[in-house]
Order: sequence, then structure tokens, then C-alpha cells
Amino acid sequence: MSSSRPPAGGLARDDWRRSVKLFRSFLTEQTDPEGFYGLIADDTLDLLRRHVDIEGRTIADFGGAAGFYSDAFRRAGATSLVVDLDHTEIVAHGVKHPLSVVARAEQSPLRDESVDIGFSSNMLEHVPDLASVADQIARVVKPGGYVVLSYTAWYGPWGGHETSPWHLLGGERAARRYERKTGRPPKNVFGESMYAATVAEGMAWARSRDDLVLLEERPRYLPPASRHLLKVPGLREVLTWNLWQVLRKK
Repeated sequence: MSSSRPPAGGLARDDWRRSVKLFRSFLTEQTDPEGFYGLIADDTLDLLRRHVDIEGRTIADFGGAAGFYSDAFRRAGATSLVVDLDHTEIVAHGVKHPLSVVARAEQSPLRDESVDIGFSSNMLEHVPDLASVADQIARVVKPGGYVVLSYTAWYGPWGGHETSPWHLLGGERAARRYERKTGRPPKNVFGESMYAATVAEGMAWARSRDDLVLLEERPRYLPPASRHLLKVPGLREVLTWNLWQVLRKK
């Protein structure tokens, strides 16, 4: 195993100080996207390294857009391929990740059992059928490899993304309000490019796969003890914010 350490920009400390720093970073997503996504990517690398040394591994980064996560994986010694539906997102920040393919996650061009890690961050709330896309991500992972999923829960404070918290009164109503206030429609359109993904859906999917072993499941941005929230239906939908899951393929 490699003795490489988490990058300096990461948040290896997993407690409330980490959570506060992450939540504060959300305020800069629009004004400093590179700094925001870079911080989140390094934190993701810290979380992932608790289960697998990614040096020398191949990773399929589903919904990876401009490649912030893939760049962090590359710096850690992995080879990462971005799979994203939207070419404009891939080049949105003026830099295209060198290994990128434009494709739907539901129809991934990758071969069965072709990568060591299938990864997706904040994409599953943007697909109409969460389970079928998660199946596709698991399909391309080799036996002994890892499936790592993370997505925003609809009933959480940030479930409507830029239309939050008004999404809790209805996705269409929140979109109309956003357009009235800003003079432009939201980037994430409910029912078209954003859906009401629930924590229960992801948990049910993980338990439906006999070929996958669930290693970790918790609210992504909260301390480890917050995993107990997932035992309480209803409460978990509101307080989880973002569900983090790590599974190993048998």
C-alpha cells in the first residue's frame, strides 16, 4: 500500500470543524467555483482513502463535468475518466479534463467490469431513475472494486439547489419564483434536469444488490456519528443533506 498522505487542501479531520468549513464553502460556489469544488474534491479524496488507496487505480467519474474530482484523483496517482452528458459543463471552466467522454450515465460506453472504482458525486439527483443509473455505475466496476455514490437529498435544505429552500413548496413553484427574482430561469429545472431524489431510494438500492457489500453510509458533510440519522425515516430526508455511500463489489 502507498504511504501517500491526503493533499494539503483536504479536510482530513472528520468532526464538526470540518462540517462548518464545508457548509461555509457553499456560500462561495457561485463566486469561486474552482475554490469550492477543489475543496469538496479534496475532502472526497480524504473520505475515499479510508477504504481504498487509489494510487494506480482506474476511476470512472460519472457526472464529473469539468473534472474537479478527477483532477484530485489524478494528483493522488489514479487514472480517472470523466463521463458527462453535457459538453458545456465539461469545458465550463475553460479547462477540459484530458480523459472525458460525452455520454449519458444510463448508456455508459464503458465495458462491463472495466474500472477499479465507479464514482459519482451530485449527479444522481439529476437523473429520473436513480437506481438504474446506480446499476450502470456498478456494472463497469471490476470484482473487488468499489462503487462510491454521493447525491443531494431533495427534502434537505439544499435539495432544490439554487431554488432552495423554496423547492420544499414544490419544484415548479420554486422555479417560477427564482425566475421572477433573478430574471432568468434556474439552471437546474425540476422534472427535466433535477429530480426529487430521496435518501430512502439510495439506501434501498444499496440493499437490493447482492453483489455489493456496503462499507459506509452516512450524511456526507456531517461527522461520522450522524450516520444514526439514517435509521429514522423522515428525519433522515431532512437532515442528511447529501448521502455518501461506499460499496465493494464481490
